[in-house]
Amino acid sequence: TSPPQNTPASESAANEEKIPSEYKSALNKAKSYSDVMHMSMVGIYNQLVSEYGEKFSVEAAQYAIDNVEAAWNANALAKAEDYSSSMHMSMKGIYDQLISENGENFTEEEAQYAVDNVEADWNANALAKAKDYQESMNMSPSAIHDQLTSEYGEQFTEEEADYAIANLG
Repeated sequence: TSPPQNTPASESAANEEKIPSEYKSALNKAKSYSDVMHMSMVGIYNQLVSEYGEKFSVEAAQYAIDNVEAAWNANALAKAEDYSSSMHMSMKGIYDQLISENGENFTEEEAQYAVDNVEADWNANALAKAKDYQESMNMSPSAIHDQLTSEYGEQFTEEEADYAIANLG
């Protein structure tokens, strides 16, 4: 008779035992960051290896990234929805935040998917920002319009800023 062959299940179990516990811990953290905080691949990796974060080895972090089951587009979309609903950001502002290396670190494709699919009322967001500027900084409508449309400010479209100013009250 021939010797017993490893079945895929027993190979998987054998491989599972060979995985260092640090790698398993990094993978569990990566899953949590993806599922709960909707972070990007690069964002999770950076958090895992950061001396101010999880302090995992680069090998453990890479294992985690290679093995985490994450829907990166869905994570980007969740972040976009949060930025729209809680911070009333513009489409361009959200896109820039999603791709920024100082922000969320999503790919351009993931960020584009997010802004293409986010359920947002950009006019309402512009109006909410305009009211914030009016109430907290006592800015004139003209100055608010400039801030709303500035590439260094809120990055709303002219039409969205016009709507906001027209409806400030």
